[in-house]
Amino acid sequence: MIYREHYINPVREFYDSDLIKIITGIRRSGKSVILDQIRNEIQQKTDNVIYLNFEDKRVLSNISNSDILIDYIETNRKEGKCYVFLDEIQMLDNWQEACKTLRLYNNSIFITGSNSKLLSKEFTKELSGRYVAFRIRPFVYKEVLEYTRELGKECSITDYLVWGGFPKRFEFDTEDAKLRYLNDLDDTIVINDLINRYKIKKENLFKSFVNYILRSNSRIVSAKSIHDYIKGKNESCSINTIIKYLGYLEEAYIIENVKRYSTKTKSELAYYSKIYDADVALNSIRCMDNRYDLTHNLENIVYNELIYMGYNINVFNNNGREIDFLAKKNNKQYYIQVAYSLADEKTYNREFSAFANIDNLSQKIIITNDDIDYSTSVIKHIKLKDFLLMKSLETDK
Repeated sequence: MIYREHYINPVREFYDSDLIKIITGIRRSGKSVILDQIRNEIQQKTDNVIYLNFEDKRVLSNISNSDILIDYIETNRKEGKCYVFLDEIQMLDNWQEACKTLRLYNNSIFITGSNSKLLSKEFTKELSGRYVAFRIRPFVYKEVLEYTRELGKECSITDYLVWGGFPKRFEFDTEDAKLRYLNDLDDTIVINDLINRYKIKKENLFKSFVNYILRSNSRIVSAKSIHDYIKGKNESCSINTIIKYLGYLEEAYIIENVKRYSTKTKSELAYYSKIYDADVALNSIRCMDNRYDLTHNLENIVYNELIYMGYNINVFNNNGREIDFLAKKNNKQYYIQVAYSLADEKTYNREFSAFANIDNLSQKIIITNDDIDYSTSVIKHIKLKDFLLMKSLETDK
């Protein structure tokens, strides 16, 4: 597996801290691998290291509660700073109390968890002031290329647009095998992590809701529009329930809800927002007859890549014209439009006109899958194949 320095570097300065280091994110994004890489790095300087994986039945059957975990660590650790790695810790009841206790006795605690028992809301409440969290995401394209080279394979941009960046899916050679893996992962996330976790009684309604949301990536939605869709399916669901369901998906890192920013109010508009999937495969596995939604997946991928680059993102309402992204970083901002192609004249005019009346103090960018350069004197066109290799919007390298 590739070394993901992008995620390990921010953790490194907390190696010796008494804060609990939480490695979190959607299932199968590579959290356990990163935990192993951190552990291997620390083992270069000390052997005072303890690792437990709570998905291993041998571990969970012998360490079944927080008191036993504390006793095990204290019995097996050595003198001095001990580095404790607890993988999939959410499997252990009352894990929070064990971590809070262990950190007081010269232990540096690292934990991972992906089940919705380890959500941002929960560890904020349970570990307030005692933790630092690091979110891991599926591969971006630069990581895809590095990993597929390691496997002796290739991955085209089109393949990435359809099947996304969940790391393990690259181990499968056939589309049927990829689909089986991704569908099983999706079932685990929706059924185990959400329906079982929140004891959702109307399972069919919830699954219908999830299917609609994950197919709606890169689109403006509201609680009312979702309510109208469900009502059109002759099902009953209150707007409050929809808001609650959206919260479940966000807490489990399945979607991100990006607010619109208005030039008129100079603020975020709370009522409407845009949904982006954690990985575009969550859309593609819901498509029939290979009719994949490449247009919206492309925008979703640009969003994921911008987040990886460290940009803060809003959707921008330019006096009624939507600009896909207002990206901000290091006191610089970029207005970004995304389209699959500008070859059609209507599309070209629509995408370029979205920048109307925006001054030239900020960079204006259009990203498309075209090979032709459509740049103008005031708007920079970036080809998708070039954008996916960029480390920052400020440089082409």
